[in-house]
Amino acid sequence: MSERAAVGFIGLGLMGGPMAKNILKSGFPLTVYNRTRARTAALAEAGAEVAETPGALAAEVDFVCSCITGPADVAEVYLGDDGVVANARPGAVLVEMSTIDPGTHRQIAEAAAARGVDYLDAPVSGGVTGAEAGTLAIMTGGAPAVFEQARPVLDAMGENVVLMGPVGSGAVAKLINNMMAAITNAGVAEGMVIGAKCGLDAAQLQQVLMASAASSFMLRMLPDFTLRRNFDPGFTIDNQTKDVNLANDLARELGVPTMLGAVAAQLLRSAQAEGLGDRHIAAVIQPLERLTGVEVRGE
Repeated sequence: MSERAAVGFIGLGLMGGPMAKNILKSGFPLTVYNRTRARTAALAEAGAEVAETPGALAAEVDFVCSCITGPADVAEVYLGDDGVVANARPGAVLVEMSTIDPGTHRQIAEAAAARGVDYLDAPVSGGVTGAEAGTLAIMTGGAPAVFEQARPVLDAMGENVVLMGPVGSGAVAKLINNMMAAITNAGVAEGMVIGAKCGLDAAQLQQVLMASAASSFMLRMLPDFTLRRNFDPGFTIDNQTKDVNLANDLARELGVPTMLGAVAAQLLRSAQAEGLGDRHIAAVIQPLERLTGVEVRGE
């Protein structure tokens, strides 16, 4: 298929919307679908077609991309009565980019193969900023030839596009990533609260830690979120909780103990219990701040 192949995109949320926009900007004819139709307006104005159902979208394109929420939502979109698999063109490539379990990906891939349709799992990392800039890391699972076929579409959304192995491998890499990020985020929260309790300047502490062994992506984002007290939704606590739970479930299936993963899940649940589920993951620090009577803030 050429770089001008028709692409469909399902799921136009905080991540999916800018990802679809970058596909359109790269010159691909684009058709979009979103359960809340109002979210299709901006892309329609920019030149995208709007489909009435996932099945109608799949019938019109060579590539179907999707960025949805959880395993049940993905299964419904792909395997439902008017879903993608039942309506996809023979020879089409389905690229599912949500963060879900590898088992669901394998189930959909098997159904797709029975209809002569190829499938990749391709979850992403890089947040809303990376989605907008087209610099996402894309962790892909599938056949090498199918990966190369989809590469121009993936390159429109990301800079670090890697084939990890067969279908499901991308999901495994992404769940590992999100579990490790949650663990790191918990450590950043605890360390910064200790510093605040001791009267250290939070901005200065963050700067010196970034030049030290404690440096991490989670610590690097501290000035943009925690120090500015900006917890507006991006990657939310609810979504990270879902991902960490999926990672812990996978580990249990494999017989791998995840003690730190369990602690991270517990911390996330405590934030949810305080009504912070729809806040940015940086808000995981707030229950500890309230417990200790300090706030981590700075210029």
